[in-house]
Amino acid sequence: MPPSLNVQIAWGDCDEQGIVFYPNYFYWMDSAFQALLRRAGLSLRVIRNELGAVGLPLVEAKAHFLAAASYDDALVIDAEISHWGRTSFRVGYRARRNSELVFEGQEARVWAVRRTDNSVGPAPIPERFREMLSAAACS
Repeated sequence: MPPSLNVQIAWGDCDEQGIVFYPNYFYWMDSAFQALLRRAGLSLRVIRNELGAVGLPLVEAKAHFLAAASYDDALVIDAEISHWGRTSFRVGYRARRNSELVFEGQEARVWAVRRTDNSVGPAPIPERFREMLSAAACS
């Protein structure tokens, strides 16, 4: 799993006890996913304009917190595609402080398009997107 995001924890990321406030982990997971997209030469703008999706909405997110992280810790957050479905995919995350695993997470995202009736719904994921994202995750 290649590194996707380096995070230096700031005081504002923490609660009163100086421990990371849990919603920040979900923000960092999304940031690691965006970094994976960029490594693939993708962005939400490219996905919309060139591949025809309106976005990649999140339909599930979960995390397991394995060790406390706090102010001034440096985390490396890795992201990889853990499963491809027809219209959805899963992204797995691991965050380490040096060699210690701090948290693991998972998201499920859907390839969403605008339908002819102007509603938004899932559609088959284009092969080009799968290939680009898979290649970036392996690099």
